[in-house]
Amino acid sequence: MHFEVPEHVQEIRERVLEFIEQRVYPMEDELDKGRDESWDVMKDLMQQAKDAGLWALGHPKDIGGQGLPFMDYVYVNEIVGRSQHAMVALGTHSLQDSIMLNLYANDAWRDTYLKPLVAGEVFPSFAMTEPDVASSDPTQLQTRAILEGDEWVINGRKWFTTGASRAAYTTIMCRTELDMEGHRAFSMIVVPTDTPGYNIIRETPVLGINGGHYEVEYDNIRVPKENLLGPRGEGFLIAQKRLGPGRIFHCMRWLGQAQRAFDLMCERACNREVGGELLADKQLIQKHVFDSAAEIQASRLLTLDAAFKMDQGDAARIEIGRIKVVGAQMVHNVIDRAIQVFGAKGLTPDTPLHLMYRHAREARIYDGPDEVHISSVARQILKQYRS
Repeated sequence: MHFEVPEHVQEIRERVLEFIEQRVYPMEDELDKGRDESWDVMKDLMQQAKDAGLWALGHPKDIGGQGLPFMDYVYVNEIVGRSQHAMVALGTHSLQDSIMLNLYANDAWRDTYLKPLVAGEVFPSFAMTEPDVASSDPTQLQTRAILEGDEWVINGRKWFTTGASRAAYTTIMCRTELDMEGHRAFSMIVVPTDTPGYNIIRETPVLGINGGHYEVEYDNIRVPKENLLGPRGEGFLIAQKRLGPGRIFHCMRWLGQAQRAFDLMCERACNREVGGELLADKQLIQKHVFDSAAEIQASRLLTLDAAFKMDQGDAARIEIGRIKVVGAQMVHNVIDRAIQVFGAKGLTPDTPLHLMYRHAREARIYDGPDEVHISSVARQILKQYRS
């Protein structure tokens, strides 16, 4: 398998890159203020993306997207990753949720949410993590849903529910099988955010960034039993269908972030003089360039290998766990070196690196901390030798 960008994908990648560089980058300072303060700016960018034919590239055509095949979209997603705001601007932010609804939602929810979701007319949110539970062992989740007649009654508390203040609904992972232990005790339920008892407690800044993550209390929420997403007890199976492609998308976007930081670092090295010579002529800076280039390419090839196997129908559990760890460490390392080459300027809002660095640190925790993936991958590898 060769992992060069296919010729038929190059044109759309170039168009996406041009859109991000010319339309999104100039608005980043405004967009960094937060979703509520910059919503009009984002809506304008979303319309510009639709007008340019760049909206919802990876969504299936039958639900309103442009139907870009999975592997083609993977290559494009690296370009999307160059800006934290490009996902929403280009309508790719809802892809995991639209896939989940498309596969598992009943007809009523598909009619209510699916096409408006892809069109960017409504926003989704997903609730799994809880503030008092170690999410590395999600079978400890405490939020419960009890079926009373024709209604689910939900009680609990979640946090890191991204976009809850603007979302039309939240898909909640909760315990529905109270007499059962393990993963089969959990299901997913769709809850409109205007349901009585859906109480937003606070926004939780992450490393000082107001990124739209919310802590939400569920106080005797009542929703129809038809709001169940998929069969009872299959919440984690559905989550894996959502998280597998999602982790590949994360890793490709991290490559976009790393490549942007690498570009900035190399441009700085070729234009900044210290002691009468360019930074680019100093061996320590050359080591930063070499290490970053090597880590980016290694992570890219590992990620494309995992994506290819998934596209062929393989669960690719080892490959996905591996790239989650390698990719998260890579993006942090590359941005860290770029800041070092910029010096004091790299710590200020004069470059995007200060925010990129903080987002990169998040990567080693969300969608499973490094430690969980390292242990899981190692166990799967060692199992092959033991047998």
